[in-house]
Amino acid sequence: MQHAVGAPLPPPHQPGNTAAGWPQQAHHPGPPPHAPAPQGPPPHAPGGQAPHRQPMPPQAPPPVPQTSGPAWPAPHHPPAAPPARDTTGHIHLPPVAPVTPPPAAEPGAGPSPGTGTATLAVLLIGPAGAGKTTVARHWARHRRVPTAHISLDDVREWVCAGFADPQSGWNDQSEAQYRLARRTCGFAARNFLANGISCILDDAVFPDRPVVGLGGWKRHVGPGLLPVVLLPGLEIVLERNAERSGNRRLSDEEVAGIHGRMAGWHASGLPIIDNSNYDVETTARVLDEVLARSLTSPPSW
Repeated sequence: MQHAVGAPLPPPHQPGNTAAGWPQQAHHPGPPPHAPAPQGPPPHAPGGQAPHRQPMPPQAPPPVPQTSGPAWPAPHHPPAAPPARDTTGHIHLPPVAPVTPPPAAEPGAGPSPGTGTATLAVLLIGPAGAGKTTVARHWARHRRVPTAHISLDDVREWVCAGFADPQSGWNDQSEAQYRLARRTCGFAARNFLANGISCILDDAVFPDRPVVGLGGWKRHVGPGLLPVVLLPGLEIVLERNAERSGNRRLSDEEVAGIHGRMAGWHASGLPIIDNSNYDVETTARVLDEVLARSLTSPPSW
């Protein structure tokens, strides 16, 4: 389930700063060079007492000898390069392999081969109970080329100790963990694509929050990302949500609210699949056909 992005994460430790909890060590210089050795009192001082001696003035460091050769210029340090724009958080991402469209079907060859052997990145959007994770996993498993499935909820639940469950109260910690999960998913997708492996991600992205939702995924994964909306009827998502357990099961009010907000995708121009009457296999096949059309004629978003 996708929520609003929280405050930015703390910046990483910068070179030159003292790490928290580690004291700085003071520098204690040794005796100055060429300092004369201290002298004791003369052996036969009158009256058996040491004569009063004026304190020695501080010794200046010896002069630097002048050489007849040319002086070395002061070292030049070029200004630090600005941070790369193609980053996720503070981590530089690998370059993304270009999205390759499937080969065109020959005349009279029968139905379209779908995405075929194309290397692509897909974002499957939908409300809770739409079947995003199940369909995405089925589609990835039945492709003819290596394809990875990346679920936002799975990555978010990698946090064991300290897991911030929004159902127990939405707070800064839960927002930060959602934001971190998206960055992690984006980084994983970029790594897969850079190594020639397609990927499909699933998240409940809201159309009324494009910057933190669809726009955020586009920044994390790249401009070749293909979004598809999975939007069955409200009765279907309520039934499927009732079959869930644990923190993935939401209240009927929450499901209805999310489904209502998802209706805004109808005016977005993105491809929408109503899988109310489809099983998983049929939905995955329709998804592949929709993606094949998106590769030849990408939607504007």
